[in-house]
Amino acid sequence: MCGIVGYIGFREAYPILIKGLHRLEYRGYDSAGVAIINDENKLSVYKAKGRVQDLEEYARDKDVTGTIGIAHTRWATHGEPSNANAHPHYSQSESLALIHNGIIENYAVLKAELINKGYSFHSSTDTEVLVQLIEYIKQINHCDLFTAVQIALNQVVGAYAIAVIEKGNPNQIIAARKSSPLVIGIGEGEFFIGSDASPIIEYTKKVVYLDNEEITVIKRDEAPKIVTISNIERTPKVKELEMNLSQLERGGYPHFMLKEIFEQPETLKNCMSGRINIEGTNVTLSGIIDHKDKFINARRIIIIACGTSWHAGLIGEYLFEEFCRIPVEVEYASEFRYRNPVICPDDIVIAISQSGETADSLAAIDLARKAGAFVYGVCNVVGSSIPRNTDSGSYTHCGHEIGVASTKAFTAQVTVLTMMALTIAKEKGTITGSKYLEVIKELQNIPSKIEHILALSDKVKELSLIFTYAQNFIYLGRGYNYPIALEGALKLKEISYIHAEGYPAAEMKHGPIALIDNEMPVVTIATHSVIYEKVVSNIQEIKARKGRVIAIINEGDETMKALADHYIEVPATEECLDPLLTSIPLQLLAYHIAVNKNRDVDMPRNLAKSVTVE
Repeated sequence: MCGIVGYIGFREAYPILIKGLHRLEYRGYDSAGVAIINDENKLSVYKAKGRVQDLEEYARDKDVTGTIGIAHTRWATHGEPSNANAHPHYSQSESLALIHNGIIENYAVLKAELINKGYSFHSSTDTEVLVQLIEYIKQINHCDLFTAVQIALNQVVGAYAIAVIEKGNPNQIIAARKSSPLVIGIGEGEFFIGSDASPIIEYTKKVVYLDNEEITVIKRDEAPKIVTISNIERTPKVKELEMNLSQLERGGYPHFMLKEIFEQPETLKNCMSGRINIEGTNVTLSGIIDHKDKFINARRIIIIACGTSWHAGLIGEYLFEEFCRIPVEVEYASEFRYRNPVICPDDIVIAISQSGETADSLAAIDLARKAGAFVYGVCNVVGSSIPRNTDSGSYTHCGHEIGVASTKAFTAQVTVLTMMALTIAKEKGTITGSKYLEVIKELQNIPSKIEHILALSDKVKELSLIFTYAQNFIYLGRGYNYPIALEGALKLKEISYIHAEGYPAAEMKHGPIALIDNEMPVVTIATHSVIYEKVVSNIQEIKARKGRVIAIINEGDETMKALADHYIEVPATEECLDPLLTSIPLQLLAYHIAVNKNRDVDMPRNLAKSVTVE
């Protein structure tokens, strides 16, 4: 959950590293640092608690010259945010500097052994233990840095993406990964390293993704050498990035989150492009069709995900059961991997992740594959770990998402799950021809209907002023909109730090209704559905206890307008597609409340975009 960037080439490294850290700051932002080897072969480390701009201020009068360097922006795991705990970390002799994303689980045992051998430590991190271990191995074995890293990584337990540079050796960077992403950019006479492609795209589109337990030696004017920690040489596979530089800029918006909310009409068109035919009569996902026998004969579908992706999975459960008539279970990946689940060879496991690097989801995938299940990935980032570790899958194609609170990735995931359900249902014969065509046609109308909702942003902004200083919120929904209640509550929690809970509306009377009074805002998703009258009754129960109701309703619903204290209207659609519309005003509401509270919307406290540790 940290950002790694590195450079070796003919340019000054520091400006490239700093720009890269800014691009990666969404991955972690409690401290930052750089390590650079100058022309006199001096290795210098500069680091500071806080944001990248704090590091820039600290390094303003320092010697940052040199054409090789590594840099890091941190999300704390071991040790509180501080200058001492910031990366890079020196080895004891200060001849090595290392940056690290991940967790070394056996660091305490290794640290105790190194202390017994005379090593001292200046931080609370597991990362300092690793760099000290590498130096110790290098010294006692009289070996080069690459060999020392290889031996050390065979002794550690956990996850890592690392980069190491060495005083007196300004011509190489050693990097390695296991269960944490790392990508190498291939330029003309220069090389780049990143946790993802965002710090690289400005300079080259040619990249190599490291796989698990691979180490690379990156030297000037030489092709990267890749070897496993077991000393098996690999041939680098160069790929072309699909990302555009414009995706990394705010484009006039005050925050990436607002930009990404407003991008959703376009991102959903991209998600559907090439999958729904020009006539709008057929949807085809090649990842399904190429393995249609697996899906037709599936005994059960298990969806594994975390956070917002888990909410998308809940909507997927409704879709697959309604259209495909396959039993579905939706699991938190973190729980699934530890509870000894029953998995059968005729099960299909669908893993959903925006980043494709979610540690718990990757571990759950490994568990499912070992049990013989067919694993299908739904992911946004091309070339990330989940697509490389699943049997088949679909990309969401929503573009790089920088805001920590996911918006466009969520609606893209729901769109892919909808197209999956339609594709499978058609192959199984479990959906009527008329219903199939109705849903496809309406799915194509969703982008324009989202544009219509986005035009209400100023109205939502006005509404947000009324509730900015509420202490708690309750979100209610039923059917397809129950997961949207959960997602709306999560968005508010993530970026405004207001406590919020989502519930099935009918469950209010089974406990949570005790919380209702005239200080409690209740957001109710009350669009037309087969249980519309039930939702009306739920709202009446809240109003009878003086609750303040904000209702998401269909346009022209006079009943709800009269009942609710405040309302936001959205266009009508097929019930199964409702989440694609009702999620939008809740994203806007959370955003505007957070802005009113002067929160850092794109980088909320304690959070990071890509959760690559447990």
